[in-house]
Amino acid sequence: MTRFLDVPATSQLIARSGVARFLRELVDTLRADYLRWNDFDKSPRVACHSPEGVIELMPIADARLFGFKYVNGHPVNAERGIHTVMAFGALADVDTGYPLLLAELTLTTALRTAATSALAARALARPDSRTMALIGNGAQSEFQAIAFHTQLGIDHIRVFDIDEHATDKLIRNLSSSMPALQVTRAASVAEAVRGADIVTTVTADKAYATIVTPEMIEPGMHLNAVGGDCPGKTELHADVLRASRVFVEYEPQTRIEGDIQQLPADFPVVELWRVLRGEAAGRESASQITVFDSVGFALEDYSALRYLYALAQQHDAGVDISLIPPATDPKNLFALIGESREHASDARDAAVAEMAFAR
Repeated sequence: MTRFLDVPATSQLIARSGVARFLRELVDTLRADYLRWNDFDKSPRVACHSPEGVIELMPIADARLFGFKYVNGHPVNAERGIHTVMAFGALADVDTGYPLLLAELTLTTALRTAATSALAARALARPDSRTMALIGNGAQSEFQAIAFHTQLGIDHIRVFDIDEHATDKLIRNLSSSMPALQVTRAASVAEAVRGADIVTTVTADKAYATIVTPEMIEPGMHLNAVGGDCPGKTELHADVLRASRVFVEYEPQTRIEGDIQQLPADFPVVELWRVLRGEAAGRESASQITVFDSVGFALEDYSALRYLYALAQQHDAGVDISLIPPATDPKNLFALIGESREHASDARDAAVAEMAFAR
């Protein structure tokens, strides 16, 4: 049987742990897997683009487990009253190919993205960072705010979105869930960014945008660029990147999808795993500007899936489903049709008998 975690089951697991603890343990899981970087069979995600969005498959495997995620990105969905990003994923045993877990990943992706941002910022931002600008106040924003507050000690966030209702929502949610976090509404991107130690951009529009421009940048800033995650979609002016030390998850994918798609193929970047393993320097001085050009990588979903699976087993969460046929006779798959006919016939006979008894 395959364990299935739908949205209610996953929400209950998160509530049982609490968001802060869930994020902390997910950060630890991500770090452990990033430190095993060379153990994984990796590739850029497979993407099918349309005028209004993208649908992607994100596979990865080590010697024990295979994981993949299906995810979309359709900014126009907000106008339709449905989610911009939706996802599900699976974890399978490499030796047998048997699927162990089928899980929702819409909610979990928001958490793993925030956890990855926090993991990178621990390695790249100044240790004394206490203020953050949060540009883009949509579905991912609360998770980013909570991750930086609980994992890095950020105590003041200035927030901005061109949609005032999104900012209203963010402030309302954070005031009830994180009352110790000071949240200030800014009138513009420039006002939010001014004096910030960390700048997180998590906008949704599929466009070559320049949300953050060179005149906004101050010495020592760390930029956590999350929203630019597909071809034709950016958030940072190219000169911001040129003035910074830039870090990425998986370079072959980020060259295609990240903010660095604006720059020549030989523009120097550093993969995050090398910093975490001590093979490359992170921030080199307190005044240096650092950028984490985050597009999301399959390793992060692998970590999230294996963490969810461990929690599901620990708390007996979710349900077991018959996703794979029983192996009574592996060479006689056709027999399952006959069994289904027999079950259907038995059900009809029972229904006829019940009607006759009722008469």
